[in-house]
Amino acid sequence: DENGDPVSIAVLRGRPLIVTFIDPLCRNYCPIEATRLEDVARTLPEGSRPAIVAVSVNVRGDARHFLVQDRHKWGVGAEWHWAVGTPAQLRSVWKEFDIGVLATTKKIAGIAVHEVVHTEAAYVVDAKGFERALYLWPFRAADVRTTLLGLA
Repeated sequence: DENGDPVSIAVLRGRPLIVTFIDPLCRNYCPIEATRLEDVARTLPEGSRPAIVAVSVNVRGDARHFLVQDRHKWGVGAEWHWAVGTPAQLRSVWKEFDIGVLATTKKIAGIAVHEVVHTEAAYVVDAKGFERALYLWPFRAADVRTTLLGLA
């Protein structure tokens, strides 16, 4: 995570979990998705709030200062966990969850511009570790909330 601590879905087992895929440098859909998921979590009773694991899709954005900045700008709370790692580690997680990631670099006026396009997805995982729902962007917060309430 942004503090260098390991993030493991297995460690979070025993409670509902949302696994999503976010670009820490994105200023388009990712911040909206992050705040929508955080809003869903906050509407649930404290004891049944899910942990949220945001797997990075952009290793260029995995520096601690970007992750901390996003946490504050997006208003995500203590249940939010960034999952970052080496490109190989992240690729294996993307593959496990069928997330497509396309990173390109092009020069514009002599400046390298990096772009990351990825599957905008959020999985709801139950307390036993089973994937119960997949939401593709743009998803409705009410639908995610209903799924989480059904797990209680």
